[in-house]
Amino acid sequence: MSLFSRTSVRLGCLLALVCTLGNAHAALTISSTRIVYNSDKRSTSVVIANPGKQPYAAQAWVNTAADDTTTAVPFATAPTLFRLNPGKEQTVHISGLPNDLPQDRESLFFFNLQEIPQTDGEQRNALNVALRTRIKLFYRPSQVSGDPVRQLKELQVHRTMVDGIAHLRIHNPTPYHYTFNRLEVVDGKQNRPLANADMLAPLSEQLFPLPVAAKQVLVSIINDYGGTSEPLTLPVLDAP
Repeated sequence: MSLFSRTSVRLGCLLALVCTLGNAHAALTISSTRIVYNSDKRSTSVVIANPGKQPYAAQAWVNTAADDTTTAVPFATAPTLFRLNPGKEQTVHISGLPNDLPQDRESLFFFNLQEIPQTDGEQRNALNVALRTRIKLFYRPSQVSGDPVRQLKELQVHRTMVDGIAHLRIHNPTPYHYTFNRLEVVDGKQNRPLANADMLAPLSEQLFPLPVAAKQVLVSIINDYGGTSEPLTLPVLDAP
């Protein structure tokens, strides 16, 4: 086989692998898209389902935003490793451990579900892709009370200049993490989404480049149940 032919075959295999990974999707499902762990509860749980036609092994654990296996977390999952047959469900319990987490705000962790497909001895050349699903887990101390959506109106939005460029500074004085569904500047009859608007941590602030002069922003967040809040319009104030 010529060098050109071998190269073509390798490229073809690589493209096939990329396409397979690009089109892959998780076979197992989680009953929620986020988890709120209230500190006054001993545990919380999620349900893992296998709607497919083949069995899977699965592993569940909690880690931090660093996504490593060395940082200690104050949570234990049970079971951590289990088999899930087609059409079956498994409840995974998440128990809290003694900790020194802040009590005046939420702390962010992540629940991980790694699916492990069963190998088929008759399909020697088959590509088995083990996918992982990762969702946010919010530790909410009992001292933090109220409705996060109702407190959304407390966000403070200011127009400020950074290196001669207009920015919006959004300050979150609440104890909640706000994951944005929409964060847009109101420009007349047209709304312009702000770039890199993902999540704002409690008692923190974030800068966003301001694409146009605007006097209002429209905000909508993901609520505790995975739904979206009604859009809220907040005024843009000049920096003090």
